[in-house]
Amino acid sequence: MALSISAVVLLAIVVFLLVRKSGLKAGHAVVCMLLGFYIASSSIAPTISELTTNVAGMIGGIKF
Repeated sequence: MALSISAVVLLAIVVFLLVRKSGLKAGHAVVCMLLGFYIASSSIAPTISELTTNVAGMIGGIKF
């Protein structure tokens, strides 16, 4: 059975857990989110997108 989950949902869960369990303050999470928006509009965004796509494909190709 294959399970597909959006990277946004996965990252949102990670941030939520960090805020709840590891003491990450909500203000820090907001700053990280804003950084993500600025990076998304920069010239490095296509490279990051390609990297994450390749890593997701590599993980998806692992056979257990």
